Amino acid sequence: MSYQHAIVWIDHQHATVIDFTVDERHVHLVEREGGQRKVHRKSGFPGSGKAADDPRFHDEVVHAIGDAREVLIAGPGNAKLSFHKDLEHRHAPVAKRVVGVETLDHPSDGQLLAFARTYFKKYDAVHGEP
Repeated sequence: MSYQHAIVWIDHQHATVIDFTVDERHVHLVEREGGQRKVHRKSGFPGSGKAADDPRFHDEVVHAIGDAREVLIAGPGNAKLSFHKDLEHRHAPVAKRVVGVETLDHPSDGQLLAFARTYFKKYDAVHGEP
């Protein structure tokens, strides 16, 4: 089934993709391979101490988005921005369907869906439904 809207909540380890229509939803959970890692160190190690982007993780999230016509990216920190930049470089057709990038701290699936419905209601009112 083709869904009208999708929201992607992403951090460096986890992603939740909810694609939905007015009365139906489908939830995908994507986990980064290798699990949680301690990346911040006090001293003695070269590098920034930040988690590197994982293209395979991003590819799995893109697969979960599927063919949703409008995509909203949300999440805490910089992971959402890194994901959006990766979309622009490696998945241009999906990047063209992104309508916004929002900061959103660790919501439940229900809260995430409510946020997305409110966002897209306003977006559709301004831009018109496709």
